[in-house]
Order: sequence, then C-alpha cells, then structure tokens
Amino acid sequence: MGLINKLFGTSTSSATNKEEKVLPWIPLNELPQLDFIENKSTTKTQVVFKHSTRCGISRMVMKQFVDTYNFTEKDLDLYYLDLLNYRDVSNEVGYKFQIMHESPQLIIIKNGVVVAHASHGAINDLDLNQFI
Repeated sequence: MGLINKLFGTSTSSATNKEEKVLPWIPLNELPQLDFIENKSTTKTQVVFKHSTRCGISRMVMKQFVDTYNFTEKDLDLYYLDLLNYRDVSNEVGYKFQIMHESPQLIIIKNGVVVAHASHGAINDLDLNQFI
C-alpha cells in the first residue's frame, strides 16, 4: 500500500510539504501602494514579485522562489503582483522605479530606489540576504 500511496500522492512526503509552503505575500493591486512601498523602503527592504498567471515559466520560477524563500516578515515586505489582472499597477511599477517590464520579475527596493531586479531564472540567483 505504501508504494501506491507514493505513486498517487497520498503520502505526506517532504515534497508535499514544500508545495504547501505559504509566503507572507502582500497583494499589490492598487496604484497608491507604490508610494507606500517607496516610503516604507527607507526603513525596510521591499520586494515585488511580478507574476503572469498564464505563463508556465512564470509559474515554475515562482515555485522555485517559494521553495527556497527563508525570510520572515521582520526581514522584508514581500508583494505579489498579478500583472494580468493589475496591468495598470504593473505598468506604473516600471515608470515609478525606472525599470523595464519583464515577467516574471523580482524587484528589490531600498531607500526609494531599485537596488536589484531580475527576471526568469535569474530571479532565483539573487541573494536577498545582501539587501536586508
């Protein structure tokens, strides 16, 4: 019975536990939040993950990001931007912080400016520790 459970996913293996990991996402869905992020970045690192919900690559990169994320809410604020549903917010992120739009994209903001950003597989190469 153990083999069948493993094959059909009824086991509580560590892989299943990783899939259930929940990050302290803050939904980014309103333009005024960008001013708040800019101001808050003077005292705490702000991170924005721009995600395309229809893109397999974006989904894969996000899963890898979630699996390796090991920070708390004390370390930084982590925003999730569904760029398909909130395209106006996504566009304004580029204008406000002077970066080109990419998807998926991770943007790190400190002291009101972008100190690092990456897209696609390079997102998981960023060492967030150096920005805390």
